[in-house]
Amino acid sequence: MKKVYILGGSQTDFQRNWNKEGKSVIAMLRENIFDAMKNVNLTREDIIQLNNENRIAIFVGNFIAENYLDQGHLGSLLTEVDSCFYGVPSARYEAACASGSVAIDAACSKIRDHTYDIALVIGFEMMKTVDSKVGGNFLGKAAFYEQEAKNIDFPFPKLFARLADEIINKYNLDEERFMKNLSEISYINYSNARKNPLAQTRGWYMDKQQTLTRNTKTNPIIGGRLALTDCSQVTDGAATVVLCSENYKKQYYQKVNKPIIKGFGHRVAPMVFTKKMEESKDNKYILPWTRQACIDAYSRAGLTEDNIDVFETHDCFTSSEYIAISCFGITEPGKEYEVIENGTISFEGDKPINPSGGLIGCGHPVGASGVRMMLDLYRQVTNTAGNYQVKNVTNAMMLNIGGSATTNYVYIVGKDES
Repeated sequence: MKKVYILGGSQTDFQRNWNKEGKSVIAMLRENIFDAMKNVNLTREDIIQLNNENRIAIFVGNFIAENYLDQGHLGSLLTEVDSCFYGVPSARYEAACASGSVAIDAACSKIRDHTYDIALVIGFEMMKTVDSKVGGNFLGKAAFYEQEAKNIDFPFPKLFARLADEIINKYNLDEERFMKNLSEISYINYSNARKNPLAQTRGWYMDKQQTLTRNTKTNPIIGGRLALTDCSQVTDGAATVVLCSENYKKQYYQKVNKPIIKGFGHRVAPMVFTKKMEESKDNKYILPWTRQACIDAYSRAGLTEDNIDVFETHDCFTSSEYIAISCFGITEPGKEYEVIENGTISFEGDKPINPSGGLIGCGHPVGASGVRMMLDLYRQVTNTAGNYQVKNVTNAMMLNIGGSATTNYVYIVGKDES
């Protein structure tokens, strides 16, 4: 597989509410993109020159700005950010909460086939333009809306509560023990977020007792058996990563070590949750296509789970992180509780998950999450994650899902050892 290098990037502060600040999506994009360009030493003049040479393109990941912002045609929207983007090939890519990852995939393909030498991948979502109930309805369109979300308040917490039910039933788990495991996942993510200066919840107080005590005023039930602390955040945010070809890296960064995307996996499961469960009833994995995406990434990278030092996963709900543990291969399915209880997935553990805080702690601007995960893999591999840096990282892995684990994207990023 031809090399795609990650030069760097930038993320907005996920704590911010841009609507309350009176700032538009253009302001968000301008700040994020130019911070990313500064991080990799790209100027406006460089963008213009690269475009004149037909060597650059832009890939935008966004789920549903048509609802949140009354705006589509998002690739072309970048021409309103700055005139240096006039003429630059750009387009929007969408796969629900995996929109950022599909944009990364498209960019990698164009670099590998030598169409372009450099790509800006920008993921964003402004979600605080509406109240939580309206926003929950918007997000329901990541499911099969007519069957699974229409006229249902907060459909996705209910779908992932059904996943929690399926986990308990399939593996014959003790319910109280399982719910304590979900609480531990939540507590780990909130604790990790306190180390991340861009995390949405970095200043929140969250102790273990609050995550354990559900159905209270401070931790109400949101859907099924899942409470507020089991859920990811409603977030405004953008993230950008800059990718390049081997030729570009040699030309401009010859003496600088930059990580590469070593492997990827992309699989799509049945959209309707019930059909997912029907398909997997005779499989040891509840989410076999999520597992297969991980296997594909390992195969393309020539690695196994033993080679991965840190993971970022799509903890839209604690149940989604729980089941990701076996999909990564850290445990056999049904044994995920072992590594939760013995500390393996904690920040100091052998297989830390979500040192950034994940979607629960760092935030979940849905179109940006895949790009933010990629940026955090870059930071971990380059030892630039600051207070949430895991020690001695050579390879890092991410899982980004869209819908109820319908679209599954996995990437492995590691040091270029050639």
